[in-house]
Amino acid sequence: MTLTPLVYWAQRHEEIYLRVELTDAQVSSTHLLSTLGRGAKGQHNYEFSLEFLLPVKPEVRHKSTQRQVNITVRKQQRGWWERLTVLERKPVFLAPDFDRWLDESDAEMELQEKEEKKNRLKTVRHTEEGFISLKTSFLLVYNLVQFLGFSWIFVNMTVRLFIFGQDSLYDTFHTISDAMFFCQTLALVEVFNAAFGVVRTGVFPTLIQVVGRNFVLFIIFGSLEEMHHRPVVFFAFYLWSAIEIFRYPFYMLGCFNTEWKTLTWLRYSVWIPLYPLGVLAEAVAVVQSIPIFDQTKLYSIPLPKAIGTSINFSYFLHVYLILMCLGLFINFRHLYKQRKRRFRTKKRKTH
Repeated sequence: MTLTPLVYWAQRHEEIYLRVELTDAQVSSTHLLSTLGRGAKGQHNYEFSLEFLLPVKPEVRHKSTQRQVNITVRKQQRGWWERLTVLERKPVFLAPDFDRWLDESDAEMELQEKEEKKNRLKTVRHTEEGFISLKTSFLLVYNLVQFLGFSWIFVNMTVRLFIFGQDSLYDTFHTISDAMFFCQTLALVEVFNAAFGVVRTGVFPTLIQVVGRNFVLFIIFGSLEEMHHRPVVFFAFYLWSAIEIFRYPFYMLGCFNTEWKTLTWLRYSVWIPLYPLGVLAEAVAVVQSIPIFDQTKLYSIPLPKAIGTSINFSYFLHVYLILMCLGLFINFRHLYKQRKRRFRTKKRKTH
């Protein structure tokens, strides 16, 4: 025995919406729509057919839920139908779907709102694409400049070490300092990138590394001529550049959403021995500078004559050494988490 289900309908200028209280329906359509399924009255089969007022497209979208089937039919031509079927008399099983029902003017307004929303999203997308393109270009140029700068430093120091041997340890500042001043001053950009969300990384770890290096470079090495010929300058510069020659090309490839596995491993691994050694070289430089600051009274804060003394800059350096240990712990922990997260994600993708 075949029964006819109750069918609810509504329309828009481009589509017809049908809601049929059936489950497990099989739908087919050309100019005539039919559906077959099982309804609430037991094991009976349900079937209905509709001859539409105007032609519709053969593709029919339908989705079955536990209680109903939602069917969407696209009109062959955009327009508003005065009724659903060819016959003026409405079939007894057909009723308006008041949950989706709109009159022609309301449907026009809904369509207009959709178009406006689509245009807004399109405008926003173009704006974001333009911003992303500009941001990517900026990051690419920045990382390229830093890579070339630190590569020049690393290669120059390596060549000089092979040619001049131990003597190259004592003239590093005079031969390399200009390039290192440039690269480390430019590195301040990374703090602003993190602060303003240009790149996704923590502001505090970036600030610790950049400010820490620049303090040693400008205050310890740059302002004390007695430090210019110390071998510690060579070790600090060499360790800094050894880390960066892997970090910046990794970021450059990231601008193109590409990855070189060997470079990725080096970027997330070489810092493990090099970063603590770099901080150790910075600490040695600070310790060696303390007697010089005590002797020269450079950056000391004079106190009133009644007190008859001054606050030596070396007091601050003792505190700074403690802060360096804390900064080492914070940054090492941050870098370790980055490495762990990176390779855990890669393992998940592999599996």
